[in-house]
Amino acid sequence: SARVSSGPWLSLSYRMSPSEIHSYLTRVMYSRRGKFDPLWNTVIVAGFRDGKSFLGVADLVGSNYTDCTVASGYGAYIAQPLLRKFWEEKGGNITEEDASDILQHCMKVLYYRDARTINRIQLGKVTAAGVEISEPFSLPTNWVFKGF
Repeated sequence: SARVSSGPWLSLSYRMSPSEIHSYLTRVMYSRRGKFDPLWNTVIVAGFRDGKSFLGVADLVGSNYTDCTVASGYGAYIAQPLLRKFWEEKGGNITEEDASDILQHCMKVLYYRDARTINRIQLGKVTAAGVEISEPFSLPTNWVFKGF
């Protein structure tokens, strides 16, 4: 959870939950849109509080959603359907190894379809214990096809 650093509630030392941070960022994005000065970002909020995980998205116009799987940018079009299908096939019972495998598969699919990227990625994990981000690594690729 994030620490509130300004406002009249500062003396209360209140810590915002992931869902509150998501809600706040959604309102910021929508407010900036209304002023015709949008923040050209899509924000993904992941967190853990009181034994419950949270995963949500807010975009530059203030549209938002929460779900078991999320993606942004090109991944929202290409990877999100793959993630949802995998989630449904596993019935929501996904191990850390399963999650790593499907994320790497999605990133490979995105890499092969986007001409302006590299195959070097990092994976992050959010748990009740905190956030872990892997060291950067390169995905194995194969460009040896008969058609080339």
